[in-house]
Amino acid sequence: MSKHKMNATRRTMTAALFVAASYTSAISIAQPTVDPRSIMAGVYQQANSHDLTMKADFEVFDKQGQSTKKEFTYMHIGAPDESKTLVAFTAPKEIRGVVLLSINKPGAAASQYVYTPATQRVRSVVPQERSARFIGTDFTFEDIGERVLDDFSYKLIGNAETIDGHKTYKVEATPVAAERSQYKYIYYWVAQDIPVILFAEFYDAQGAKIRVLHATQLKRENGVWGARHTEMRTLADDTRTVLTINAVKFKAKLNEKLFTPDGMAGALGTSAGK
Repeated sequence: MSKHKMNATRRTMTAALFVAASYTSAISIAQPTVDPRSIMAGVYQQANSHDLTMKADFEVFDKQGQSTKKEFTYMHIGAPDESKTLVAFTAPKEIRGVVLLSINKPGAAASQYVYTPATQRVRSVVPQERSARFIGTDFTFEDIGERVLDDFSYKLIGNAETIDGHKTYKVEATPVAAERSQYKYIYYWVAQDIPVILFAEFYDAQGAKIRVLHATQLKRENGVWGARHTEMRTLADDTRTVLTINAVKFKAKLNEKLFTPDGMAGALGTSAGK
């Protein structure tokens, strides 16, 4: 091959490699960057209805497999990060009328209050109680309250795992301050096609995995996705609690006075009438 042809061939190969490199670079640039905070924001912010009520129950299983059921009404008002929620128990008889109020405020730990009908008194839930079982379930007081997006920082761990037929994002959530959560960190598996947490692992202050959550029976109602069946399992005790959502009502026009320590005693009458 002549020197002229060799140089021409080299120029052609160089041009081809340049085009290939440019194409590869364009593909790389075109790939969207997945922001883990945005993933979690999508989960928290999808429920855009100001007022919401749900009829639900906890079925609590001990380590022998024996179960008890606790029925309640859940009520919510407010936007994400500034929400207020009420959990008012309707059965069994021994806990009927017990009400938990949770109030979220940006930049501060949630405030929680419990009303007990036997004493007709409201008391504050102290920080040490946040990790305690809520009314004998595997959910803690902290788990029952709605999480605030800015209470945690987020890191994307993976995006290839599939759970129940949904490809997921695995997100690590770490509290921005120790007083914001009982957990050292939480791993969430969020479906990529719908903004729902399918699975979660909870780790205590020493970094030991203590609880796992699995959400199933996904349903879209009023444009909002949610799980109708959620199981929380406590690993050390070999116990589990199944949360079942039986009915949901959006835009329920709830009385905001109920969502105060002075007004929460009236939540049972509201839940019984819904």
